[in-house]
Amino acid sequence: MEVLAFVTLWFVLFGLVSGWLADARRRDPLTWFIVGGFAGPFALAALLLLPRGTGLPPGDGRFAALRHPAALLAGLDLVGLAIASYLSVVELSGGLPSCGPLHGCEEVAQSQYARIGGVPVAVGGVVLSLTLLILALAWWRTEAPALLAAHYGLSLAGLMFEGYFTYLELFVIHAVCVWCATYGISLLARFLVSLWVWMHRERYVRATA
Repeated sequence: MEVLAFVTLWFVLFGLVSGWLADARRRDPLTWFIVGGFAGPFALAALLLLPRGTGLPPGDGRFAALRHPAALLAGLDLVGLAIASYLSVVELSGGLPSCGPLHGCEEVAQSQYARIGGVPVAVGGVVLSLTLLILALAWWRTEAPALLAAHYGLSLAGLMFEGYFTYLELFVIHAVCVWCATYGISLLARFLVSLWVWMHRERYVRATA
């Protein structure tokens, strides 16, 4: 069951990023969503190495609305929310998350660092991802610069904590939770997308009066 969930999250995460990048490079997003879901980072590398396509300009046709970077951010936020929710439900019910054949999740969950004040760290991941999702959807609707800035700032704060927790896994706990690592990848992707959009915000934000 855990392996199936991990594979599903892998497919959705890399599929979303690949589809968005393909649309930006004038290639079919649906095709690359599927390719990205299977090939993962190799699909992203291929899209970056291949020349730009000759199809419709980015944003034209049936994928116009989904080309907005807020759609990608919302998709990544949903991936993070799903992972954090799974870990929270398991740990709050007294169980231990399983990595299947990879192992490590049980050791991390049983460590003293897996909870803060008796509350699983994963619950914080749920709150963070839900907040980021709301910000992404609100920015998609309004294009208000403050919402984009908030998403960027919160994703940066979350990434800093994730970096600290990864350090604890590698050098203190001596075990790695694949669910935590996947959440970290989604958070890194959210931060990088937010950073890129913030640097090019004049293309997306609506001028305020």
